[in-house]
Amino acid sequence: MPTPFDSLDDYIALPRVEALALSPDGRTAVLTVAVLKKDGTGYERSLWVVPADGGGAPRRLTRSAKGEAGAAFTASGDLLFVSARPDAEAEGDDESGQLWLLPAAGGEARPVTRLAGGVDGIAATAEAGARVVVSASLLPAADTIEADAKLRARRKDKKVSAILHETYPVRFWDHDLGPAEPHLLSIDVDTLEDSIAAVVADAAAAESAAAVAEEGAAESHSENGGEDKPYPVALPRPRDLTPRPGRSADHAEAALTPDGATLLVSLERHEQRAGRRIIAAIDAATGERTTLFDEEGVDFEAPVVSHDGTRLAYLRTPKSTPAGPTDYEVWIAGIDGSDPRRIASTWDRWASSFQFAADDAALIATADSEGRGPIFRLPLDGSEPEQLTHDDFTYSHVAVDRATGALVALRSSWTMPSHPVRIGPDGAVTELATPAPAPAAPGTITEIEATAGDGARVRGWLLLPDGASADAPAPLLLWIHGGPLNSWNAWSWRWAPLLAVAKGYAVLLPDPALSTGYGLEYIARGWNDWGGKPYTDLLTITDAAVARDDIDESRTAAMGGSFGGYMANWIAGHTDRFRAIVTHASLWALDQFSGTTDNSEYWQRIFTPEAMLENSPHRFVRDIRTPLLVIHGDKDYRVPIGEGLRLWSELAEHHADEDGRMPHRFLYFPDENHWVLRPQHAVIWYQTVFAFLAEHVLGEPFERPELLG
Repeated sequence: MPTPFDSLDDYIALPRVEALALSPDGRTAVLTVAVLKKDGTGYERSLWVVPADGGGAPRRLTRSAKGEAGAAFTASGDLLFVSARPDAEAEGDDESGQLWLLPAAGGEARPVTRLAGGVDGIAATAEAGARVVVSASLLPAADTIEADAKLRARRKDKKVSAILHETYPVRFWDHDLGPAEPHLLSIDVDTLEDSIAAVVADAAAAESAAAVAEEGAAESHSENGGEDKPYPVALPRPRDLTPRPGRSADHAEAALTPDGATLLVSLERHEQRAGRRIIAAIDAATGERTTLFDEEGVDFEAPVVSHDGTRLAYLRTPKSTPAGPTDYEVWIAGIDGSDPRRIASTWDRWASSFQFAADDAALIATADSEGRGPIFRLPLDGSEPEQLTHDDFTYSHVAVDRATGALVALRSSWTMPSHPVRIGPDGAVTELATPAPAPAAPGTITEIEATAGDGARVRGWLLLPDGASADAPAPLLLWIHGGPLNSWNAWSWRWAPLLAVAKGYAVLLPDPALSTGYGLEYIARGWNDWGGKPYTDLLTITDAAVARDDIDESRTAAMGGSFGGYMANWIAGHTDRFRAIVTHASLWALDQFSGTTDNSEYWQRIFTPEAMLENSPHRFVRDIRTPLLVIHGDKDYRVPIGEGLRLWSELAEHHADEDGRMPHRFLYFPDENHWVLRPQHAVIWYQTVFAFLAEHVLGEPFERPELLG
């Protein structure tokens, strides 16, 4: 029976659940759902509400051309979200996203902010108050939000895009940093006025400001004349909690005390071209800041506050060095930072998220574990952590129902996309209604493992196509994950092995040394030695896969992106056992990469200079005997395009014939990032990959994708 994975067009058109928020009374969950635009070049997002008890049907809450995301609830049950939808009271066509509020009592959504640069996201909401903190970017020379609007308008009028940097870094993943700097702004949503009088007052203030500006310009004959346009009086005025932040609020993680009085936030303290994370307490009324945790060589991150407002939980992570990885330590302290102590010290997992349980007696955490992502309970009294879920899924967006102690979350696996569920106090899991039902998946999935030379267990997932058997063995695709601190344990819309399964390939998803979910020692096996045990682990588990009678050992290929691309390059220079290799966004020359990536200090800190040279794939270009498909996006700042360009140049230098021809190919995306996310480009990506594999693994003629010309 055909599935959506048999057609790339059908696949990219599948609706996707991306996020979940739980109402304060625990009765409803709001889902962020993405659907393909009519022209197939992007996704539109809307908010849907579903009952949190497992009954009922999904109901759409929002509908706009610009879409909505970042949903969060206020204490009174009003729904906050970020959207670039039109604001009837705003001037012109503002493309920036603003904070909006959908009243719990009903009625239309209304804007809460009108910032010139928009709102980047909701940072924190008060559990028992009306305060919300948002992240928003302001130009460094502006000391007010009015001055920021004026400066932005002048830059736009003059078509100026130049950025003057004074600190490192200057880029992050796929975008330039600056010129604006991220701030944390406090907003009291209960002061939002929704009356005719407020609209009249706004209009009068704007008219007065315009008159003053016109008079000033006439007197000075200067383009700088005039006053700043006042911020709307009908909207609650944001209070800047991080004035002149520099880059300290990049990637800030924040939590409000239940009453909204204090913001607990992880900020960056700059150190030359790097920095360390600290946790500070900021008085939301006065802006007064107190540093709670700051230690040289240590990062303090992910602050969360107990429901009673008396305690703070956070991650303490000593910085890793070439000597080995360090642990993600879970700590708790008084809300003022007093009496800090570590909990779950014997728990050999890394918490990816956590929050306080309904009774504040434990933390509810998620972590990679054995190729899955269960939910754990970490007691505060020092007793042993307890695993709450025991299925083959990975959980995210976990929310606590304070009334019952139950949990509501999203979960996914490699055969089922993200979908909402409720986890009862007894651990029973109930699927909730969803506007994006799971598509039928082709083939089957099974666990596979092998024993490495040092005795370590190497495990992974093996997806098998329908009909694979001893009489009809399937070709094998070894798919290597990125990271490298990662695990093949959760659904990805971008990396979709089921598309290969639908074409008849068996897909091996292994977790070699450096993978998360198997303890610190397992990560340490490959530390400062990427070409060592990670490589031999991959070959060992591949040997176990091809030993099966339903796998065709003579038809195999390898592929990977980012660190997976690094490993693909390393494999290409060290074995010819594979018929084809796909290397996406790959690290090629580590000495070059470590100085041009967006976060050079980290990469240079975790390698010794000797290991960086010894583990660099470019040294083995002459030994490559397998056809490579090189893929890279020019807007990739984590693994810059120079890696792909140098790889392609050196392949041509050593392997091109007299006419410049070689068996390798280079798929280049001028306007894509590390992942290649636009749906039309994802289609081209898979079309090219499958055509390349068909040519070299299946012996079929290469079919050039039509839209590549």
